[in-house]
Amino acid sequence: MRDLDSIIKAYDVRGIYPDQLDEALAHDVGAAFVRVLGVATAQGGPGAVCIGHDMRPSGPDLVASFADGVREQGCDVLLIGLCSTDGLYFASGSLGLPGAMFTASHNPAEYNGIKLCRAGAAPVGQDTGLADIKQMIRSGVPESDETMGEARSRDTLADYAGYLRELVDLSDIRPLTVVVDAGNGMAGYTVPAVLGEDAGLPALPLSIDRMYFELDGTFPNHEANPIEPANLIDIQTRVRSTGADIGLAFDGDADRCFVVDEDGRIVSPSTLTALIAARELQRSPGSTVIHNLITSKAVPEVVSECGGSAVKTRVGHSFIKARMAETDAVFGGEHSGHFYFRDFWRADSGMLAAMHTLAALGSTPEGTTISSLLTEFERYVASGEINTPVEDQSAMMDLIETTFTGHDDVTTDHMDGLTVDGGQWWFNVRPSNTEPLLRLNVEARETGTMETLRDEVLALMRGEAT
Repeated sequence: MRDLDSIIKAYDVRGIYPDQLDEALAHDVGAAFVRVLGVATAQGGPGAVCIGHDMRPSGPDLVASFADGVREQGCDVLLIGLCSTDGLYFASGSLGLPGAMFTASHNPAEYNGIKLCRAGAAPVGQDTGLADIKQMIRSGVPESDETMGEARSRDTLADYAGYLRELVDLSDIRPLTVVVDAGNGMAGYTVPAVLGEDAGLPALPLSIDRMYFELDGTFPNHEANPIEPANLIDIQTRVRSTGADIGLAFDGDADRCFVVDEDGRIVSPSTLTALIAARELQRSPGSTVIHNLITSKAVPEVVSECGGSAVKTRVGHSFIKARMAETDAVFGGEHSGHFYFRDFWRADSGMLAAMHTLAALGSTPEGTTISSLLTEFERYVASGEINTPVEDQSAMMDLIETTFTGHDDVTTDHMDGLTVDGGQWWFNVRPSNTEPLLRLNVEARETGTMETLRDEVLALMRGEAT
């Protein structure tokens, strides 16, 4: 028997292939997806599911089994083949169909997974269908007496590229030299179409230095996980050695993008959130921008200065997307490198974030560097996320709150774990959902303040406080 709780998670289905996620489970997820979401025409749904996959070797076989499960429930499938996760969201949004993306994102080669969405790229998570899908699989998915659904294929890459070009116009920027590390992931497929000429679009004033563009789900060069600094060493070296204007590093399914400046320094996703927020607010004055509680204080400051309204949420894409829908927010950003756009069905797109960054740099006078452009958005010093094993997470957070609060100038909130705010500094401690860990993020105006605060909290968590 499979341990479905370890495979069907809060936001997606993910596991080692074939020990955890295999063709049989993919088939059952497809069948249950149709029944739980009422996708088939007989149930009042749109009657089809669009399905895409990344470059992992197990993808095509898992897609075929999932498609069989869908079709056996009387529902058609639209196979869009190789795509990035935001490419699947584009298909779901533009065609008005629910979708399934086969990817394990940044996970190592032995993994695969399924990200599910409703029509219009609306997320399917634990509280919006995944728990019901898991329960139906446990109980046994009922057979359908509907006629077997049909399967069609459609290439959506050119349409995807064209739509992104409409959202962010790069045609009039100054020439830029850009190093792109695709990490052998799906950016090697989408970057040539969107930023190059592979989709038949007009050439852009970009000179692309390609790194690891060969699609290879075994990741022979480094893991396609740019949030880990070790995986950015190659692009940092290339940017410095070639004198490039900027570096862009994508994760495996290309829904996240990290930026490296002209000196090879890693740009914080919070800084990019502030930059893109300012651009979107210039286009849509007075709009709302969503940010999670781990992003820098610079984000709400910039949003306010640009005449927008900043709204804070918990960590996690389901919370971001829900608040975007409630507030009609134009944009949302997370510290993890996910960026969400109202004009992209509130879905996240690493490519759109990259294009906004290129557009901003390309609109500056010749000789302006990306680091100088971003200076106004880099106002604080952050620790980055630090994970510490803690058995009794609740008791430890109580101890931390007792230790650091009680002063008039210190406030706390419990939106997601514990946030302690001292005005010129803040930190958040929140428990992992899957492991006995506490995750610490610290930020302050000055480096010394941040380091002192970080070390004090870590000493408590590690039982080293005096």
